[in-house]
Amino acid sequence: MVPVLSSAALVLHNLGLATGFGGTLFGKIALNPAVRVIDRKEERGQVANAAWNGFNIVNAVSVGTAAITWLIGRSKLSGREIDRETRGLVIAKDILLGATLALGAANIFSGARLAAQAPEGAVPAETGLTPSEETPSKARKLMKTLDVMGIVNIAAMAGVIGITALLNMRAGASAKWPVVARFLP
Repeated sequence: MVPVLSSAALVLHNLGLATGFGGTLFGKIALNPAVRVIDRKEERGQVANAAWNGFNIVNAVSVGTAAITWLIGRSKLSGREIDRETRGLVIAKDILLGATLALGAANIFSGARLAAQAPEGAVPAETGLTPSEETPSKARKLMKTLDVMGIVNIAAMAGVIGITALLNMRAGASAKWPVVARFLP
C-alpha cells in the first residue's frame, strides 16, 4: 500500500521545487535578456521589475511548500532509517533548502527595493539586471546583488532537486525503506 499523505507531500514538494527552479531559471536566462528589445531603458526596468515582482508570490508559495513538506517529513525521518550516507544527504538537503529559502527571501526584498528606486519600477536598465549608464548608483548595486544572489539561488535549488532525486533512489533501493514506509501516513 502506498502512503497517500506522504505521496501527496512528495508531489507538492517536487512541484514547489520545479516551479521555483524553473521560474527563476527562465527569468535569469530568458526574461532578463529579452527586455533589451524594448527601446526605452526605463520601460525595460519597469517590465523586468513588474515580471519579477509578479513571480515573487508564486515563487514564495512554491518554495515555501517545498520547505514545509520537507520539514514535516524531517520531523519523522532523519535518513538514518536507510544508512549513514543517506543521513549525510538529508543534512546536505537541509542546508541547501535553508539557503534557497534565505536567498529567495533576500531576492524578494531586494527586488522590491530595486523597483522602489523609480516610479512604477521604471529603473533604467540594459537588460533585467544589467545596469545602464543612466541607472542610479543604489539601483546599480541592487541589480548586481540580485544578479549574484539569483545565480547562487539557482545553484542551491539545483542541489536540492539533485539530492531529492538521490534520496528517492536510495529509498527505492533500500531493503529497510519498505518497512519504514508502512508506518507513514
